[in-house]
Amino acid sequence: MRFLKVIFFLGLLLVCASSFSQSTKQQQLEEQRQRLREEIVQMKQLRANNKLKEKSVLDEVETINSQIGTRKNLIKLTNQQTNLLTREINVNFKKIDVYRKELAALKKDYAKMVTKSYKSKSHQSRIMFLLSSSDFAQAYKRLQYMKQYNEHRKEQAERIESSAKELQELNANLSKQKKDKQSLIEENREAQEKLKEEKKEQQILMASIRKKQGVYTKQIKQKEQQASAIDKAIEKLIRDAIAKANKKAGKKVTKKGSATTFALTAEAKILADNFTSNKGKLPWPVGTGRITKKFGRQPHPTLPNIQINSSGVEIETRSGERARAIFEGEVIAIQKLKGASRLVQIRHGNYITTYYNIENITVIEGQKVTTKQSIGEVRTNPTTGRAIMKFLIYQNAKRLNPQSWVYKM
Repeated sequence: MRFLKVIFFLGLLLVCASSFSQSTKQQQLEEQRQRLREEIVQMKQLRANNKLKEKSVLDEVETINSQIGTRKNLIKLTNQQTNLLTREINVNFKKIDVYRKELAALKKDYAKMVTKSYKSKSHQSRIMFLLSSSDFAQAYKRLQYMKQYNEHRKEQAERIESSAKELQELNANLSKQKKDKQSLIEENREAQEKLKEEKKEQQILMASIRKKQGVYTKQIKQKEQQASAIDKAIEKLIRDAIAKANKKAGKKVTKKGSATTFALTAEAKILADNFTSNKGKLPWPVGTGRITKKFGRQPHPTLPNIQINSSGVEIETRSGERARAIFEGEVIAIQKLKGASRLVQIRHGNYITTYYNIENITVIEGQKVTTKQSIGEVRTNPTTGRAIMKFLIYQNAKRLNPQSWVYKM
């Protein structure tokens, strides 16, 4: 019996360890799946809102391209969840088998004890067993044995009851897992159908763009010129901020706007070091949103034969969403730029973060801010109905890729 208990314990330990690992993974996949579903809902709302406004075919294609990409990721993730559930179901089958064997062994052992107890159950035989002891010490030991035997019987009965209950719970859990698996399969089937519809819509939109490719190419180039002018204005603000800070620190500046490196005080260096140590862990500059344009040189999402450049990332969010500081620091500039609404710049030692297309700003120049503190509201374009913020990170006068710094951007 002891050997059986050891085998049962080891088998159950291995099965439970595997089950725990898979349950943790399942939870992570479910969280990721929910985020993707929320993104799709958000994109659909944004597209519905855009259609109420002046329709931009380029914006429509960019949005549906992102929606298709997110839908594909959702399908892939749901497949992973389904496969993991299949493995969990198999693990539960093994656990049930282990519990059934252990329960059968317990019942068999208990039956033997009951039979033995029945044969010597008379009160008289127990008294005779005690009285036949050679001395008091032996009588005491026999009394203790009888007590332990009764306790063992009680423990066995409790273990049988507990194992039966756990077996019942496992069967219920198995039934739920089978339903969850079927639900995921159904959801994936629906997602595949929606993906087909979105691809058809994408093809129709792309066909309309190809008919007027020259017009759209001109629009893209005009937007690139506007973006370049905004970038130059931002970089001038940064150089001026460096020159101003260095002058205050007592460092000689030969020409206004020519400085490219901050002269750091001890306090500023600590702040910069803290910013550096949080690379890849910084929070998003909005509570919810999606990247519509990545950092650096890249093909245009709609017309890939045209190259575009981005000095930061563009994030589309909900109308009325608050912009927030990604790290503690000091507000060094609040400016109105042509084509960019207003921007807020925050210094973190020798790093500067820039948030533009902001309105209803809630901070002032010179103010100290904390991580995730609201600095204003992302402006919603009254023509398109889209709320898009551009976000940039600089180290001194050098552009950095925000996606390398912000967590899961």
